[in-house]
Amino acid sequence: MLLVEDETDLLLFPPLRAGWALRGLPREVRISGQNARRVVFGAMNLCTGRRWFLVRDHRKAPDFQEFLYLLHGHYRGWHLALLLDEDSSHTANRSLELADELSIKLIWLPNRSPNLNPMDRLWGQGKDMVSANKQYATIDDQVDRFLRYLESLSARETLHTAGVLSKDFWLRSVLSKDLGGPA
Repeated sequence: MLLVEDETDLLLFPPLRAGWALRGLPREVRISGQNARRVVFGAMNLCTGRRWFLVRDHRKAPDFQEFLYLLHGHYRGWHLALLLDEDSSHTANRSLELADELSIKLIWLPNRSPNLNPMDRLWGQGKDMVSANKQYATIDDQVDRFLRYLESLSARETLHTAGVLSKDFWLRSVLSKDLGGPA
């Protein structure tokens, strides 16, 4: 079973993608200097569109390892391959050992190639729909809405949003073999 993994940060102060100001004059945006943050670990099955999420306070090796346990619990007994980047939480010795213990094969994406990870498109749409230009009362409110939005997508919508259904998807021939269809 081939999954793709990535994580994203959600910040209480929203990314400002639009705003009003007089033409030619800069707009002042006040912030406190303190910004609440949550990290959402996510994985998607590239054949079925099924997703798993884990919210953590940090993006550290123990947080990633907890996510490996979550995936292992859902795929116990299956051969599991995880396509991911070389974030330090992924490449930590204990993370590599745990993946081996859980029989999860880690497949590394090339460095500096976020456009190859379908999760990035899913994160982007979620942030556009839920986070951009919106201020929530708490970071947990924002995380709840973000996850509800991503979980509300059907499997087909998820695969479409992530670019997996595109005829130009870079792993199309691999997925076609997994599904038993033509490339």
